[in-house]
Amino acid sequence: MPAPLVRLKVTLDDVEPPVMRRVVVPFRIRFNRLHEVLQAAFGWTDSHLYEFCIRDVGFGIPDGSIDDPVDARRATLLSAIEDIGARSFKYLYDFGDGWTHTVKIEKTFPVIADFTDPVLLDVVGRCPPEDVGGPWGYEEFRQALADKNHERHDELSEWWGSSNYDPSETRADDLRRDVDALAAKWKLRSRKKS
Repeated sequence: MPAPLVRLKVTLDDVEPPVMRRVVVPFRIRFNRLHEVLQAAFGWTDSHLYEFCIRDVGFGIPDGSIDDPVDARRATLLSAIEDIGARSFKYLYDFGDGWTHTVKIEKTFPVIADFTDPVLLDVVGRCPPEDVGGPWGYEEFRQALADKNHERHDELSEWWGSSNYDPSETRADDLRRDVDALAAKWKLRSRKKS
């Protein structure tokens, strides 16, 4: 049975200029799939661990430790929101760099027949490069590239592959294609299982 839909506003915390995405997903989306949608929508590379935190409950990939999160492959956004009752929550990507995103439920919609794919609606700002050192490393990265006299300019230009970096260059069309490709991959998998 098709699920109601939810529009989410997802903002990357502690970075300037702002980085935000607005997506529509089925409300019954599992957290592991929501993670994939956010990776595609932001342009992250999905090469690090993640966890969703709704109040004091974490959803991620269990590793057998005592503080394991709830298995993201088994929990849905709808069930978590109904159980916990929050309208906003956090998404942490890359425990080392600590990219924290605030996810706000903006609106829910009734079931729309045959509409089950995630959709990227709005794109604001460019996602920081992976492994740049979190929000504070990102700030230094931008300053160093912009200032040829910065002590790390040459080092970070070489690491980045250029001294040019435009935080307003969103590549919105590429990000939308990536989200669409993700939806197509899921459909293909479900057809193969049938």
